[in-house]
Amino acid sequence: MSAHDASFGALLRELRLANSLTIEGLAEASGVSVRGIGDLERGRRAAPQRRTVAALADGLGLDDTDRERLLAAARTGRTAGYHPFGVRSFPRGTDDFVGREGELLRLTELAGSPGDLTGDDATARQPVVVAVSGAPGTGKTSLALRAARGLADRFPDGQLVVDLRGTDDTPPAPAELMVGVLKALGVPDRDLAKAGAPAHPALYRQVLADRRCLLVLDNARDEAQVRPLLPGTGRALVLVTSRRMLTGLDSVHRLPLGGLGTAESAAFLSSLVGEDRAAADPAALAEVARLCGHLPLALRVAGNWLATRTGWSLRRLADRLALEERRLDALTAGDLRVAGAFDLSYRQLTPTAARLFRRLSLVPGPDTGAACAARLTGQDLYDTEDTLEELVEAGLLGTAGDRYRLHDLLALYARDRLIAEDGPEDAERARRSMFRWLLETAVVAGRWYEPGHGAPPASWRGTVDLSSAGKAREWLQAEGMNWLAALRAAAADGEHAIVVEVAESLHWFSDQWIFWGHWPEVFGTSARSAEALGDPLLEATHLNYHAWATLLCEGRPRDSLPYSARALAAARLAGDPVQEAWAHQYASWAHRLLGDSVSSADRNERAVPLFRAAGDVHGLLQALLQRAYDLQSAERDEEALVAYRETLDRLEEAGDRVEPHIAAFTRGSGLVGLGRIHARLGRWEEAVRHLRSSVELCRAQGNTALESRYLTVLGETLLAAGRPEEAREAFDRCVSLGPGADPSRVARVRAHLDRMDADR
Repeated sequence: MSAHDASFGALLRELRLANSLTIEGLAEASGVSVRGIGDLERGRRAAPQRRTVAALADGLGLDDTDRERLLAAARTGRTAGYHPFGVRSFPRGTDDFVGREGELLRLTELAGSPGDLTGDDATARQPVVVAVSGAPGTGKTSLALRAARGLADRFPDGQLVVDLRGTDDTPPAPAELMVGVLKALGVPDRDLAKAGAPAHPALYRQVLADRRCLLVLDNARDEAQVRPLLPGTGRALVLVTSRRMLTGLDSVHRLPLGGLGTAESAAFLSSLVGEDRAAADPAALAEVARLCGHLPLALRVAGNWLATRTGWSLRRLADRLALEERRLDALTAGDLRVAGAFDLSYRQLTPTAARLFRRLSLVPGPDTGAACAARLTGQDLYDTEDTLEELVEAGLLGTAGDRYRLHDLLALYARDRLIAEDGPEDAERARRSMFRWLLETAVVAGRWYEPGHGAPPASWRGTVDLSSAGKAREWLQAEGMNWLAALRAAAADGEHAIVVEVAESLHWFSDQWIFWGHWPEVFGTSARSAEALGDPLLEATHLNYHAWATLLCEGRPRDSLPYSARALAAARLAGDPVQEAWAHQYASWAHRLLGDSVSSADRNERAVPLFRAAGDVHGLLQALLQRAYDLQSAERDEEALVAYRETLDRLEEAGDRVEPHIAAFTRGSGLVGLGRIHARLGRWEEAVRHLRSSVELCRAQGNTALESRYLTVLGETLLAAGRPEEAREAFDRCVSLGPGADPSRVARVRAHLDRMDADR
């Protein structure tokens, strides 16, 4: 072999010796490290970059001819070297990749720019390790391969995909995997044999430290399998995919994956079934994506099914998937089974975790807390939290704060396993136990807001922290869909006394969560249960609650009048003046909202003496507020100001006889009324002062619904006062309140902001 045809390492050694230089001498003359030159000559490193070759040529004092020979050898070394699993030999499956732009951008940023990867001192850099985790079927491998394709040119010394077979019953050990990587990188068998198994880890680290490689460690079992395969130094990028979160790994970047976005799911399905077919029924396409839970594997199965059955319409598949008990069976295409992917993770769970996983399918709402999960299995709270975290680590359970959530398809899978392994009788017992606990806890939490109750009794031994009204509110809101399902079940089972007790305990709490969207159902259900019990007083009480929910929560004052009328009749039958007064009060409110100020005033003036005679201070305060509202609606502003002040004075006189949250509601309403009237009279400073006080009061109480209403009034008043920047602050705050805000007020505020932006 001529010098021209020699490998880069051999040519470098020949030229160094021809110039009577030692490795140390060349290192001093060129600035390239002794170790770097030695590894190049022995072929332990790929050919270097052009600027390194130039430095070596300068150190050797080469003429133009020999310099070009060295550069040519370097180019040949970079293109002819072994490139295992190079870009052209990655496994199939990424050509129809859709979405994940944010994740791909993040991986590109972590990989660094090509310039970041040059230089000879490999030990000066730390490898970048990214753990891509997610539930079965979220497309972890597809993302890693897609990223690897895009980044391959930055890693010319090799791109390797290593299947760690983490879901196998007996996955390969790190030592076996390490040898496979070394062989793929061109380490001869004789060198491996000479080093011996104990030296393989050190050789592995050295080889990866000396090369710019992209290593995809796919489908990792756990940290113990992965940790020995992570290089300690060098310029490698390592992408680890696993169903587990691999929490025990240090110094790694984490990239958790969930489902695709709505638009991404539609685009992915369209790419599989064809754009024309997808465009013919976009509603059915969206429904298929939703029923697949936006899970990439499920979407692929559905898309493949349709692609091979051209006679099927998207609507036909959507209807097939709509049957929950058949959905997982329908998500099968050839040897692709969504349930099969779930099986691989489920069978690796401990028996305790598997049991909890199955029973979590009984949770009716979108998520749950640890205390509710504990009720499903009978574990104590701390053990349950550990078991939940095992499920999270396994990628079978999602989290949001302190809430736990099963993906929709995983919930169906867990339900199938529950019936198969525990039987329907055990499942029903667990469901009833959970529902009983939910309703019992809802009663205790709701009574924080009920006059005459407050904190839980000393005898209560619950697993939920209900030590304050705020904590009670947080639990009731977090578990809302779960205790609502329990209430429905109790009504269906004819447990009417329980339904009435739960609704009664939540009556005053409902003011804290007005626009939840389910109070008409709660109080409509309790009114029917009260009627079934044959108790006219209970019926009057809960018909009044239903009237309130209909006129305020749903904004249907006219439809509320039949309920208040029935409540009035039942109250008179029961001989109860308090519920009779409330029936008048809710009817007055409805008439005012309908613009009938005469009927409103008439009905309210009937309520005032009834409340007064019964000594019901809470009802009286609301009736006094209603009187002020009526005067305000009639534009009798000075009289209304007096009425509002009298109400606030009566509130102060009542002192601690008024429940704190009822006092806050009354005070806030009075302040808003004062602010509105002062604004109408052009007394801007007084108006703004009262309105700001009402907003702060709501904020302190955590009453988002009323805060959104009061912020709207404040913003509109500031606009009218010629203070647009302050108005914008109030409007921005209203928009940011979230789902608890009054949606009609948020829409109004957005319109204000749009007009303000247009004026700018």
